[in-house]
Amino acid sequence: MHSEISKLVEDYDRGRLTRRQLVARLAAAAMAGASLLGGTPAAAHQATPTFQATGVDHIALSVTDLARSRQFYEQHLGLRVTRCGSGTCFLQCGEDFLALFRGENPGLHHYSFAIEDFSADDAVQRLEGAGLTPKRRENRVYFDDPDGLEVQVSRG
Repeated sequence: MHSEISKLVEDYDRGRLTRRQLVARLAAAAMAGASLLGGTPAAAHQATPTFQATGVDHIALSVTDLARSRQFYEQHLGLRVTRCGSGTCFLQCGEDFLALFRGENPGLHHYSFAIEDFSADDAVQRLEGAGLTPKRRENRVYFDDPDGLEVQVSRG
């Protein structure tokens, strides 16, 4: 694990990763059960978690060229397009999906965790109760992690 973290930091130092990409990849490693600092992650000390995620539902990326990115993920990872619009494209990956959003700056747009018995109203209440600021967009609920990365909770 130490060598993986060193490689990420080196890629960041050499300009191959943005700060957001570095943080997202370190967070992903931590979510996979890695102990980045040799101890228990701070969230593990919370008595009752706000939610119990059952999996990563989807990852959403901002891309500069939607058609080019769509072709890349189809060709190199075998993802299958489920729907595309003028500024978005959704690609199936097993039970999960990858969402592409056209944007000026490529990088992580947001990521979503599947939650059992998801209810947008309940999610908003839980987040507010935990001292977080939820952003509700129709039946979707988002909130920022400590570094400002957008997290979504959705139906599991």
